[in-house]
Amino acid sequence: MKAMILAAGLGTRLKPWTDHHPKALALVNGKSLLERNIRYLQQFGIQELLVNVHHFADQIVEAIEKNKGWGSKITISDETQEVLETGGGLKKAAGYFEGEEDFVMMNADILTQLDLGAMIRQHQQMKPLATLAVSDRNTSRYFLFDSEGSLKGWRNVNTGEEKPFNISTTIAGLRQMAFSGIHVINADLLRLISREGKFSMVDVYLDLCADYQIKSYDHTGTVLVDVGKPESILKAEQIFT
Repeated sequence: MKAMILAAGLGTRLKPWTDHHPKALALVNGKSLLERNIRYLQQFGIQELLVNVHHFADQIVEAIEKNKGWGSKITISDETQEVLETGGGLKKAAGYFEGEEDFVMMNADILTQLDLGAMIRQHQQMKPLATLAVSDRNTSRYFLFDSEGSLKGWRNVNTGEEKPFNISTTIAGLRQMAFSGIHVINADLLRLISREGKFSMVDVYLDLCADYQIKSYDHTGTVLVDVGKPESILKAEQIFT
């Protein structure tokens, strides 16, 4: 199985580090987020991956080359002309996954102890179009799932906005869960992406969830650190040695 690490973001929440570096190279106890996530994937037998780059792309490429991919075979998807967000970045990289049945995609700026192997097994048993790692935690934006763990919509709790419009009034008992930035995706999804240019995977899933099964993988209680702010680096350093 192959994977994609999303490392093209500007990392504005991680300033001042990201004024001069890409967020994927932010250090936690002397190891970059990128290295840690490459080694995380290796724990589950994934040693071929693609990394998309934009902000200080040359530094990421240099780090990968200097460290020989930390033992993995790494391909670069160059977004230096325009950052394409999560969905656009995947669409640009679609050719990399040709011939694959399923693949993993994850954000570079998260660190977790989630059992990715168990998540992949659930995905392979249930065979949805995608499986999304989620947990019951506080955030401002949530995916909405029915009692079977199938994606039905999205909610911004700060504004009250829902997609599709007022979906919670149409389907009773929807459970809101926070997305953790890890996906297991069936390659069939790639041909179903109709959007162009810059767009989010959230929008892709909302486009497709009425007609295709998109499932949750609930890892509530498992360590997950969104290393998006300087203070979260300190939190991560207490957990990830």
